[in-house]
Amino acid sequence: MNLSPWIMAARPRTLLLSVTPVMVGTALAWAAERRIHWLAVLAALVGSVFIQLGTNIHNDAADFERGGDGPDRIGPPRVTASGLLAATDVNRGAVVCFAISALTGIYLVFVGGWPILILGVLSIAAGWGYTGGPLPVAYTPLGEFVVVMFFGVGAVGGTYFLCTGQITTPALEAGLAIGSLTGAVLLVNNHRDVVSDARVGRRTLPIVVGPTLTTAIFVVLMLLPFLLLPLIGHALPSARVWPALIALPLALALIYRFAREPHGPTLNRLLVRTVQVQFVFSLLLSLGLVL
Repeated sequence: MNLSPWIMAARPRTLLLSVTPVMVGTALAWAAERRIHWLAVLAALVGSVFIQLGTNIHNDAADFERGGDGPDRIGPPRVTASGLLAATDVNRGAVVCFAISALTGIYLVFVGGWPILILGVLSIAAGWGYTGGPLPVAYTPLGEFVVVMFFGVGAVGGTYFLCTGQITTPALEAGLAIGSLTGAVLLVNNHRDVVSDARVGRRTLPIVVGPTLTTAIFVVLMLLPFLLLPLIGHALPSARVWPALIALPLALALIYRFAREPHGPTLNRLLVRTVQVQFVFSLLLSLGLVL
């Protein structure tokens, strides 16, 4: 079995986006309560990664089936559109990923009860519905909002809840911070693809608001996490959140580039840099919380 097409469909360079919220939620639980439920954290990590894997893989096939991966696409090649894998096989792979996530969720529901059940069901539904169903989220201006909520607030808050049995304002603020940077990653992706997306009838956020407002939204998404740091630090006076400020120059440099970068393949590099900033911010915040 040739694994290369599956690795391409999984988009491994973006998978850090599902790791960081679990990391931050765990660090926050330690800083606030000195409590970590390690087995639940491991299960949450597996579940989070496989939800993103399922979303990425399903997106590969669904976009092809809707005609979204045409010759004007400037993003990385897709395995279904390239003929490397059949759409049926890709969709089956996505189902397997979501199933693995659901299986880990059984244990998480045992630990966290009905709130985790609701969060897990909604997360899997959002992953499938991102490009599936009669009205895919990816074809509306709501994509960034959904990412902020599920890859930020939900994932950080859910991990914190699994460790402590409660949800707090700092957990929601930290989730919003991580989710905001993850939303910025999707915004770069959608900004890059405005031409091909418009061709197939998508109404993504950059298409709806135009380039000027898209830049303004990117600025907000990149800077909001740093503005939230004092609030998190005030609620947890014994924790150190300032190490995350080290990522601020990287964020400012990306804002500068985003405002001046023309549409084209160079936005692929900008997208990867945005993923990296999200990881650096999350890692530094986690280290500050636990050390």
